[in-house]
Amino acid sequence: MASAKPTSAAGDRGSAGVPELIWLRPERTGRGPRPAHSRKAIAAAAVEIADAEGIDAVAMRRVAAALGAGTMSLYNYVPKKEHLFDLMLDEIVGEYRLPDTPSGDPRADLRFVAHEQLALSRRHPWMVELLVKRPSLGPNSLRVTEFFLTALVGTDLDGPAKMEAMSLLSGFVAQFAQWEHANAAPAGGETWHADLLRYLSGVAASGDYPQLTAAMAAGGEPPDSDAVFARSLDRLLTALLGPGQG
Repeated sequence: MASAKPTSAAGDRGSAGVPELIWLRPERTGRGPRPAHSRKAIAAAAVEIADAEGIDAVAMRRVAAALGAGTMSLYNYVPKKEHLFDLMLDEIVGEYRLPDTPSGDPRADLRFVAHEQLALSRRHPWMVELLVKRPSLGPNSLRVTEFFLTALVGTDLDGPAKMEAMSLLSGFVAQFAQWEHANAAPAGGETWHADLLRYLSGVAASGDYPQLTAAMAAGGEPPDSDAVFARSLDRLLTALLGPGQG
């Protein structure tokens, strides 16, 4: 009888026998000479390129050149470009300024985590693309996850609901960061903004959308991004925790 296919994480390997998660590969085996480059140094070099030129500029060749290494030698440390992205995302998640323990106020703690993620997205605009496509499971991300779940101890949420709450909050912040970035530099620039205003003015004048017209009229001055984020975040936290928690 043929043996069953391994179902453990360690048995889930790519076509070349390389684990799909970089975190399943030890950084050092403990044998041989000390590696010339660390994962942290490799990730930091890639982050610097992405911050300056965007995520599309990140390539093994560029990172290797920044480190003074040969391109092929870099694959000894990072077998796949996706692994490099994992290291990059976990590297910047290390910038979260988390206290040692939550405050005991779930609402305040989750608000703090959300603001930290938004600040991170503003410093590294490419973060959202990686976060949506390939969430990181590295040590820094696990540290944030543990803080988040600890902050929810004592609430009415069970384990799965806590994980869902984390996904909802992270997704909200990521979407807001995308909206903020798009509004800062919309495709089409000033012409697009002018056309949008002209189009919406026509919509309002048509009388076909009275509720939309009323909502736009009540808006007044262009919204302050930080104020919009704070209001929207409070609504989400109330939905997640209820009005009486935190």
